[in-house]
Amino acid sequence: MPELPPYLRIADVLRQRIAEHVWTAGDRLPSRSQIAEECGVGENVVRRAQELLISQGVLEGRAGSGTYVAEARRRVRIVRSAARGQPGGSPFRADMHALGKQGNWESRTEAKVPAPAEIAARLGIAEGDLCVRTIYEFLANGRPVQLSTSWEPYELTGGTLIVLPEGGPHAGVGVVNRMAAIGITVSHAVEQPEPRQATAEEASLLGIQKAALVTHIRRTYYSDEGQPVETADIVIPAALCEVVYEIPVSR
Repeated sequence: MPELPPYLRIADVLRQRIAEHVWTAGDRLPSRSQIAEECGVGENVVRRAQELLISQGVLEGRAGSGTYVAEARRRVRIVRSAARGQPGGSPFRADMHALGKQGNWESRTEAKVPAPAEIAARLGIAEGDLCVRTIYEFLANGRPVQLSTSWEPYELTGGTLIVLPEGGPHAGVGVVNRMAAIGITVSHAVEQPEPRQATAEEASLLGIQKAALVTHIRRTYYSDEGQPVETADIVIPAALCEVVYEIPVSR
């Protein structure tokens, strides 16, 4: 059996010490140099091991203070469901309400942004065609738990009351309800989730370690005629949230 990489071996050592209550929640770990000397490895190996455990929610780093055993906390459950549209409301707010949390978000919209190649392909438009781009930071009880960048074809919504997702009489009610306001029926969404490491910007916005694990979901909404009406890149931190899919069962 192949030998584990050194940083994974050290991560197991640290995890075992926490399991055996050598260190408990809130305890500060010895310095990296101390752990490195004791385990016979370099400080960079210890750093990688700690970063892995931070990304998994086992440890937490505090700037200028050190690395600590993380307090046990319940991860926020984010439900991805076929029934994403909520009458008169937001799916995210509905999810947070079900958990007894206050769901809210901050957003920034730019109109007439040229579509990059990947976004254009997902929306079935030409590269450089104009879109409305909205960048979201979703909050649960004031804490960031999800990021999203949404793109809608400007040709579809330009000149209507829903051209700005967070402006006008239909602001903040979700894609399904907004599109219904201009006579477009959204029939389904396609989501492609995959794990990856957070970028530096994402880590900063979410308050997590750089390169921590996140779930990246590429989502596209389609009309009943098969036309893509919106696509988004959703980023959810693995240490803070669990992503659950509800699958309808045909009878």
